[in-house]
Amino acid sequence: MSGQYTDRQLSCVDCGAEFTFSAGQQEFFAEKGFTNDPKRCEPCRAAKKAQGGGGGGRSGGGRPSGGGGGSGPREMFETVCGACGKPARVPFKPTGGRPVYCSDCFQQQSGRR
Repeated sequence: MSGQYTDRQLSCVDCGAEFTFSAGQQEFFAEKGFTNDPKRCEPCRAAKKAQGGGGGGRSGGGRPSGGGGGSGPREMFETVCGACGKPARVPFKPTGGRPVYCSDCFQQQSGRR
């Protein structure tokens, strides 16, 4: 099925390295309706995702669309850390169904996985 696609070399916008946008990846992008080529190589995409920079080029990135990206400061919510009990500020409204961690405890929890 990927006969209409051929591997292409792209340049990463972060590090400038060339990476391959394979025929299979192009077909996947087309099936999902993505119209833009990826901008970052795999290591830079993973680093950006780890920083909380979105969903790796997919539209939405898990954030509600409120009419343009970066349209002001993000709303933060006050809560109490489920591990250490210290006050914490998070960019989502805690529902009480799952523990919420301060940034220090979250880093410790993430490191265990």
